[in-house]
Amino acid sequence: MKRNIIVMKINKLLLLIISILTLTGCSDQLDLQPLDRLTVDTFYNTRSDFDGAIFASYSSIQDFWGTSTETLSERGEFWKITTMITDDLSANNLSNVDQAARDADALIVRAADKPYASIYTQIYEGIYRANLVLANLDGENELTAEDKTVLGAEAKFLRAWFHFQALKLFGTPPLAMEIITDINSQALPNSTQADLYTAILADLGEAASGLPVSWDSGNTGRATSWAARSVMGKVKVFQEDWAGAITDLGNVVDSGPYSLMPNYSDNFSFLSENNSESIFEIQFGGPFSDDNIWVFDDTHSEDFKASQGTGRAYYWEARVGLGAPGRRGLGWYVPTQDLIDAYEPGDSRLAVTVIQEGEMYYAVNGGATVEAPFDAAWSDTGATPAKYFGQENANPSNYSPNLGATFNNERWFRFAELKLLYAEALIRGSGDQTVAEQQINDIRNRAGLPDLAPGSDLLAAMMQEKRVELAMEPHRWFDIVRWDIGAAVFGGDWDPKLEVFPFPLSEIDRSNGLLNQNSGY
Repeated sequence: MKRNIIVMKINKLLLLIISILTLTGCSDQLDLQPLDRLTVDTFYNTRSDFDGAIFASYSSIQDFWGTSTETLSERGEFWKITTMITDDLSANNLSNVDQAARDADALIVRAADKPYASIYTQIYEGIYRANLVLANLDGENELTAEDKTVLGAEAKFLRAWFHFQALKLFGTPPLAMEIITDINSQALPNSTQADLYTAILADLGEAASGLPVSWDSGNTGRATSWAARSVMGKVKVFQEDWAGAITDLGNVVDSGPYSLMPNYSDNFSFLSENNSESIFEIQFGGPFSDDNIWVFDDTHSEDFKASQGTGRAYYWEARVGLGAPGRRGLGWYVPTQDLIDAYEPGDSRLAVTVIQEGEMYYAVNGGATVEAPFDAAWSDTGATPAKYFGQENANPSNYSPNLGATFNNERWFRFAELKLLYAEALIRGSGDQTVAEQQINDIRNRAGLPDLAPGSDLLAAMMQEKRVELAMEPHRWFDIVRWDIGAAVFGGDWDPKLEVFPFPLSEIDRSNGLLNQNSGY
């Protein structure tokens, strides 16, 4: 989604004022006139207005990886609790890794820690913004019936998507299905998992029915009906509704528009965003770009345009202070030897995922690409992440002018993952095992590996492929939890309470006892 829309020029202050007006029921006593006298009553009028409002919900996803010195002092918090915390990565002891990342690496999780407050806030901000759209669709406006159907379906996709993230992270988070206008009754209680799954799947069902199968090039990245069907299938895998998952995921595999990219590396290249393997992708813009219509600069001042990218290069690139080329790399995240050892000989994904000694390392300094053979002394594991990096991505146009951000999209849900989810549902749900095996072999063959040997344990093979295919993407932790392999992966460091994260202490305090903390925190 990289086109200019005038409504996206509305700055963060206007969004805040709109939120306040809605929360207070647009009281006549609140006599605020934002900017050019735009109010909630006049804002939700044209299709462009509603597009701008729905993009605000998308922008809350970008903030998962946001950097700020003005709110909670975020430093890409979502990476810490979905990737650093896994057996794929560790904190680089040769770098000045922040304490929250070190704690996640050590499985130290506390209710007062910054990552949980940050992500909880972004999730419910995104839900709130989706609910704002839904609450205003039936007011006086210029929308056609088709507009209302599509926008309502899109808002419900986003509301379901955010609730699903909250369920995976916190177990029994609140279910927020409407705007609460009473400022004194903002707190919500825990929901049950049964109610959460019911609401999520209902929203996704309406999204699948109401969204288009594709968008024009000016709206690339917006959710489609196929994306909704895909997420619905994934939700059912987590719910262990194997029959439902087989139906939904099988429909996408057999009839959907997705296909595996010829080269695994295509999925992480700045030059091949939104490709045929991408089901849902987090969009980032270019330098100083208000052309990225997901962006409201939520975690920093409006003039800090680097916030429109992701800090992946800043936190993940090899540490410049240890001699690595480039300008800004901190080298916080380094692959574990356990991850490297998980790859079979001949697996082409290893070189796309991990850079090891002697392999060429690329970065950006000034306006030029720089390179040097990787030196194992730059990392305490002797390796550094390669996924989302490499020569194609060390492109100055992929970096903000201060080199603090890159604009390569985050690939959230890929067709390769869906095929492995389909295989899992077939295996666990006693479906067609030949079809399940084919899904696994499709993934292996692209990586240059042969078909599974006859008689292979398909469940173990699926779990193995999922780890190496999706290494360092935000899925491994949730697989560890739902497969109940925490003790096998982490040994004596595992604590069963980690099956869910704590609700932020700040939210517990604000709820005045309405929101109950997860056990053990």
